[in-house]
Amino acid sequence: MALLLHLETATKVCSVAISRNGEQIALKEIEEEGYSHGENLTVIIQGLIKEVGLTMKDLDAVSVASGPGSYTGLRIGAATAKGLCYALDIPLIAVDALTSLCELARKNHPNTNLCAVIDARRMEVFGLIQNAEGATVKKISADILEEESYAEFEPFVYFGDGAAKLSEVWAQRNVHADLSIKSSASGQIRLAYEKFQNQEFEDVAYWEPFYLKDFVVQAPKRSK
Repeated sequence: MALLLHLETATKVCSVAISRNGEQIALKEIEEEGYSHGENLTVIIQGLIKEVGLTMKDLDAVSVASGPGSYTGLRIGAATAKGLCYALDIPLIAVDALTSLCELARKNHPNTNLCAVIDARRMEVFGLIQNAEGATVKKISADILEEESYAEFEPFVYFGDGAAKLSEVWAQRNVHADLSIKSSASGQIRLAYEKFQNQEFEDVAYWEPFYLKDFVVQAPKRSK
């Protein structure tokens, strides 16, 4: 039996889930205007473990959002995950925050391109696009978005906490915003369990989150 703890702190959502053999058994998350992960994360973990009648020693691994996203949020998640793994002598699993978002979106949008965007201030986002088969067609990058950005991937559904500010800019395009899809530890469960089975673990001492700093303008690719 594989009992995994999942931590998502890449955005303003502070989310914790517990899974058993790839199936979610508990979830709790808080979304506040400011980043309050430092105050909430360990409290949520302790409460959730108690709620399902387990102890920390029952855990087989911890997965954590590896980024990109909030610098502070990622550092808090990483420090907490690494501390637990070191103290309990269990593996650390990293799952990138954008792929995790696509995992959530595919449940409601299985037959279209998926565009995950995490807010990075102004018109800047961290973005990833997958096709209907789940293959990556635009790798994770930090982009400054304009009216026609990502045009070559239309039609697509876009989501994540960077989606709301694009709704007006992209209103006339063949794209659809799903603002209900936000970062959640639930999106890590299948991916983390797969990594657990394949023993794809991180070095607890040296692993660091993927912060991704550089931004580039994403202009449309139009044929002449």
